[in-house]
Amino acid sequence: MQRRLSWLFIGIALAVILMLFISSSQTYEQQSMTSSLDRLLANKPFEKQLSAVSFHYAGSEISIQAKGYSSFIEFFIRKGAHFFSYALMGFSLFMGFGAFIKRKWLVMVFSAGIPLAYAAFDEFHQLLTGGRTPLVEDVMLDFAGALFGILLAYFLAKWLIKKDKGSGT
Repeated sequence: MQRRLSWLFIGIALAVILMLFISSSQTYEQQSMTSSLDRLLANKPFEKQLSAVSFHYAGSEISIQAKGYSSFIEFFIRKGAHFFSYALMGFSLFMGFGAFIKRKWLVMVFSAGIPLAYAAFDEFHQLLTGGRTPLVEDVMLDFAGALFGILLAYFLAKWLIKKDKGSGT
């Protein structure tokens, strides 16, 4: 049962990798959500509060003033998708490798190394895709997401082991 569940987690990680590959094969125009956001958020909720937010990412100013309301919102959706996709990948790899690799430090190395290597490959892939810009900052964001997922998996695994020992099974 344990190994079957581990294969499921590895399958989830592979599905995330496939989804990311397909996504980075599309141009920005194919992925753009701004027209949908323009319609969905026509009344621009929280615009006043969000107008106070301004920072730089990869050398560009990120603010409503610089990007416009919908593009500003889209930035957070896109970067959130980066972070949580890689979090799911890191989580799944950690949970999947745990049944096959007995040394936890090695599980950590593979669970972090694969997303880091894939994030770098994915940005290179975007270089070859029209209308896309590869960013080192995105690799760092992706890796941070993977580490977040790995930490969640680590603490969940510790909790499950402690729970199993406490129940006497």
